[in-house]
This record gives sequence, structure tokens and C-alpha cells, in this order.
Amino acid sequence: MKVMLHSGENGTLMVYVPKKDLEEHVVSQNRDGDTTFVTLENGWELSIDGLAEPLKLPQTVNAKRLN
Repeated sequence: MKVMLHSGENGTLMVYVPKKDLEEHVVSQNRDGDTTFVTLENGWELSIDGLAEPLKLPQTVNAKRLN
């Protein structure tokens, strides 16, 4: 699914999912090789491949929901 990464009002990383009209704060983030795993405030876990560091925000990426 397509998601948009952007920074929130206090500089935290946020994810917006247009198809669900869902916007949540990222509560944890870790990398395993080329894949970044993020956990959202609502409990969703997303897998994002090829996310470059440092992040250039805002950007739209493909993500896979793990739970």
C-alpha cells in the first residue's frame, strides 16, 4: 500500500495512509538490512523496503502491513 511519511508538529515521524484516511505517529523504528520496520501508535506494524537514511520528508513509499 502507498503511505506518506512526514514530520508532525513537534518533529516526530508520522505516517498517513490515504486509503484508510489514517494518520498515526511512529512509536518505534528499526532496520534489518534494506528493510525498515515501523510500529504506529495504533499498533500497526509496517515494513518499508529501500528507505534511504537520512529521511527526506515528506515522501510517498510502498509499505506492507505485517499485522
